[in-house]
Amino acid sequence: MNLFLEYQKKIINCLKNLDKKKVIQIPSNFNIAVELPPKNHKADISCNAAMVLAKINNKSPINLAEIIKKHLQLNFKEFQDIDIAGPGFLNISFNISFWNDYLTNVIKLNSNYGSNKNKKKKYNIEFVSANPTGPLHVGHCRGAILGDVLSNLLIFNGNKVTKEYYVNDYGGQIKNFVSSVYYRILEVIEKKPFPKNENLYPGDYIIDIAKKIIKKKSIKSFANFEKIYKKLSDESLKLSIQLITENLFLLGVKHDSFIYESNLIKKKMVSKIVKKLEKKNYIYKGKLTAPKGELTDEWKERNQLLFKSTFFGDDADRPIQKADGTWTYFAGDMAYHAYKISRKFEVLINVLGADHSGYTKGITAATKAISNSKVNLICKVSQLVKLFKNGKPFKMSKRKGDYITVEDLIKEVGKDSTRFMMLSRSNDVELDFDFQKVTEKSKDNPVFYVQYAYARINSIFRLLKLNLRSKIKINIKKSNLNYHEIQILKKISEWPRCVELSSNKLEPHRIPFYLYELASLFHAYWNLGSKNKEFRFISDDGELNNYRLALLQALSIVIRNGLSLLGVSSPKSM
Repeated sequence: MNLFLEYQKKIINCLKNLDKKKVIQIPSNFNIAVELPPKNHKADISCNAAMVLAKINNKSPINLAEIIKKHLQLNFKEFQDIDIAGPGFLNISFNISFWNDYLTNVIKLNSNYGSNKNKKKKYNIEFVSANPTGPLHVGHCRGAILGDVLSNLLIFNGNKVTKEYYVNDYGGQIKNFVSSVYYRILEVIEKKPFPKNENLYPGDYIIDIAKKIIKKKSIKSFANFEKIYKKLSDESLKLSIQLITENLFLLGVKHDSFIYESNLIKKKMVSKIVKKLEKKNYIYKGKLTAPKGELTDEWKERNQLLFKSTFFGDDADRPIQKADGTWTYFAGDMAYHAYKISRKFEVLINVLGADHSGYTKGITAATKAISNSKVNLICKVSQLVKLFKNGKPFKMSKRKGDYITVEDLIKEVGKDSTRFMMLSRSNDVELDFDFQKVTEKSKDNPVFYVQYAYARINSIFRLLKLNLRSKIKINIKKSNLNYHEIQILKKISEWPRCVELSSNKLEPHRIPFYLYELASLFHAYWNLGSKNKEFRFISDDGELNNYRLALLQALSIVIRNGLSLLGVSSPKSM
């Protein structure tokens, strides 16, 4: 029910009929835009058909617009007026009957209003994938919410989505993590001081993990680290992943699957994909020059296995094997993406942290090589979050380590505010998160302002002792929309377009912006009622305006749908 796409198709069909009748000429392949008119214009939709087709018809856009206007008015009875503006834009206004029908359809569609289930694809969205060495911090938070809401959007539009977490449980960092747990165990049971080693993890959460392992008693003796390493590693990683999933739960995020790098290594999936790429001549032995910023005299050139990623647009070929013969992180990631491709996903989306921006070209190249360019990989980089309070950088408790945890953030401002505000800007720009702003009850707090609009609508229906979801009959003869109601209804009609753009462009930050604008229109209308009885939702004599109630019902549907996509609650009272 995307008004703009619907009328784009209808107007194109009308133009094709005019071509058949020799009224105008159209090229074999052409497209027109049906968009929002300028804000200072009262029209509902705007079309650029006259400008697109002017040259082939050997007419000025204004003259061609007059011809098209005449035929549009004959073919579309719902068009109340068509104004030709600027260089030839057709600015179209709908009549009241159209809006009556539209409002009825919004209410009928209810929770499905805004979804477009014509195109169904199978998506794999990998997000968070933080190293399993401790709790999530604020740096992970933004990407976690971005991945979760992208999943919600794609599912809302009928796609099949797997939300996935890739666990990097292989390599030196894991040995450092397990060693940290081991030394904390010795500290607890033998009173041995924790070593001062920059490679170890100092956070209090390590002590919690150590105490849980001691209490479980699955390891009888801690005398020999190497002997118990495998068992201790398994127990430590299990508890660390449990901690991470608890952090994600606080954010309202739940993954469908966890894929462990160590399992891919055990199944020799890295060596298998390397052999596969060798057959395609994408793997070779060679030397890499020193990376930019690396001191040349400290860089040791050596023959090593390299992936020919430059063949697929990367800046440099990627090493896949270390000097000691073990696989690099990139090699493991190649195997993981090969595993994704083997599961027949049509689109892969990776949500990455700001420190992984240089990684995107390499893994995109690998995906093309593995899938013969048949599988599309999209990398979304989530930029940094800066915390502020009273205009100054804000630092919360760091008892979990040397960073601010997701748990601390949620305790401070709550899940709803965190999720809404983390999407208040595009993922590719840095975000300032102001604690004062997200906790105050004012127009300057977007999440409060949107939720308050929903609560206010509920309060009206409670006062009238009506169910917000009950069927409301509209008397078309008594329908008389005022200017403010038309603006709200027009904004409601933009919701499917907002969902379409957010989903197609993978830009969920459009939804908070839209909801805030919609809520602002409602609150402005509400405030008019305090000065003028004409604009009150409930008259002094208790007479009900069913059309106005239906409008409120439609408004509540859009706010509820939008907040649901964001993973934010819709409170009935505040």
